[in-house]
Amino acid sequence: MSIVVTGATGHLGTHVIEGLLEKVPAEQITAVVRDEAKAAPLAARGVQLAVADYDTPESFDGVFSAGDKVLLISGSEIGKDRVAQHKVVIEAAKAAGVALLAYTSAPGALTAALADDHRGTEQALLASGLPYVLLRNGWYNEVFAENLGPVLAHDAVTHAAGEGRVSSAARADYAAAAVAVLTGEGHENTTYELGGDVAWSYAEYAAELSRQTGRTIAVNPVSVDAYADILTGAGLPEPLARILAGVDASIEKGELVVTSGDLTRLIGRQSTPIAESIAAALTS
Repeated sequence: MSIVVTGATGHLGTHVIEGLLEKVPAEQITAVVRDEAKAAPLAARGVQLAVADYDTPESFDGVFSAGDKVLLISGSEIGKDRVAQHKVVIEAAKAAGVALLAYTSAPGALTAALADDHRGTEQALLASGLPYVLLRNGWYNEVFAENLGPVLAHDAVTHAAGEGRVSSAARADYAAAAVAVLTGEGHENTTYELGGDVAWSYAEYAAELSRQTGRTIAVNPVSVDAYADILTGAGLPEPLARILAGVDASIEKGELVVTSGDLTRLIGRQSTPIAESIAAALTS
């Protein structure tokens, strides 16, 4: 029996593998990767590797075995049919008779277009009859803290979220929740709404940046359409710009505020505050 993690060399997958290595022997972990060379350091530590691609269904033949616990980390390629990609994994897992399939989804309240693929995947997973866990991850601190270039270049935080708030947490926090589910018991057929302990607004985010940088970071609220145009003008593909602007619209409506407490309960500690992630980004 293995604990199998797809997308194992991605941002979230890397944290999950590290967390698993602290809990279980390396030989009980299988990392599903597209690039075997990139995963060579994991193999050197005793992690089993499986080379497979969401776009190549046959590559998943034999990846899963009966009794495995699987973490399906959602694909991140904009423009791809992610539901179809995820169904490849779900169908292979069902054929193998895995014991559990956990999926990294989006908050249940989110209505932005970003959530559509997640809802489609959730429906496919529930229809499969597999024992499941829905890990509805909120927004990541790193989305904000690691993209400070434009903010610091203009000394302004431009957004379309009004006075909305975000219950963000660090990738490592969400990874720890996944590890708790994969190594624990009693999580079958459960949905977890995951988010940080303290929600913050863009105004508070700008104030924290000002405090840590010693500069005056202004807040520049704009409309959703204007924000999409700004992002497109900065070089983002228009579909991605529209998606990101749509997320800000959801923030304004309160859809990224998570009050369940599920994340803290799963990881056994408080979530990482945005201030800590900002500090790490500024010193990296």
